[in-house]
Amino acid sequence: MSTKRIAVVGAGVIGLTSAIVLAEDGFDVTVYAEQIPGATSLAAGASWGPYLVQPYDRVQTWAAHTLAVLTEHADQPQYGVSMLSGIEASRNAAVLPAWAAALPGVRSCEPGELPAGFTCGWRYTIPVVDMPVYLNALIARLLAAGGSFVQRHLDHLDELAGQFAAVVNASGLGATVLADDATLYPVRGQLVVVTNPGITEFFSEDTGDSADLTHFLPHRDHVVLGGTASAMNADSQIDLDVSAAIMRRCAAIEPRLASATVIEHRVGLRPTRPEIRVEIDRSHRGLVVHNYGHGGAGLSLSWGCAQTVRSMVFEG
Repeated sequence: MSTKRIAVVGAGVIGLTSAIVLAEDGFDVTVYAEQIPGATSLAAGASWGPYLVQPYDRVQTWAAHTLAVLTEHADQPQYGVSMLSGIEASRNAAVLPAWAAALPGVRSCEPGELPAGFTCGWRYTIPVVDMPVYLNALIARLLAAGGSFVQRHLDHLDELAGQFAAVVNASGLGATVLADDATLYPVRGQLVVVTNPGITEFFSEDTGDSADLTHFLPHRDHVVLGGTASAMNADSQIDLDVSAAIMRRCAAIEPRLASATVIEHRVGLRPTRPEIRVEIDRSHRGLVVHNYGHGGAGLSLSWGCAQTVRSMVFEG
């Protein structure tokens, strides 16, 4: 067995990014996944913002590195990344999230900038990512680096652990079984994609602990409207009543969205646990490095976590 052979389990944004970092460092990488690309990543909106994930210190480091990489990707059209200005606003007294405070040019909104009914808000610029385009670019980049894919269901990590120098477990919710992780649970998200009536800025409402979210992200010819965050809900079926409620909430902020044509509905199950798990596991027949449990912040932490995985593979 070559010490350069690495298996990555999972083809969502976490698995693909981990695989790219390893392959471009000279490893012979094979990605094993049932869905290529992963369904949850494919359904995402998406934008940079490490919401509601721990451990805090590691998340800040991972997020900062990923922000730098996504900012570079915005200059390369194949990735589908745009640097967009927009507003995060609240109907109640609120404070700017610590991660947003580090963004260049962030400032408080003037009262006239806020939609009716909102009391405070902030304007900043972040990477906004068209995920189907982005994931296809990551797949192409991995193949160009010599990586390969096997579409396959796995019941145990040990099916691969004896054949490779290391296995990177980026299986998302699949880690409930593959890593026997009872702390992992789904948070259901539903989005609506509509034609773009001319919107050029994002909007996000700070809705606190509510499962009903309000945000929209323009991607040139279409806009992604959100959303929901329903914990312990593994239903992957489209709920048209939920979609209608999302559209009403977004149109109340931006009336032009009321007449937009629906292109598609998306559902994703965010893999969530009390803390993201990025660590070495020596309980298998070979070296396993876990990289899962990112909730809705997978995109926002992907490149930073991949660098940590790379270091752990070398350490192991």
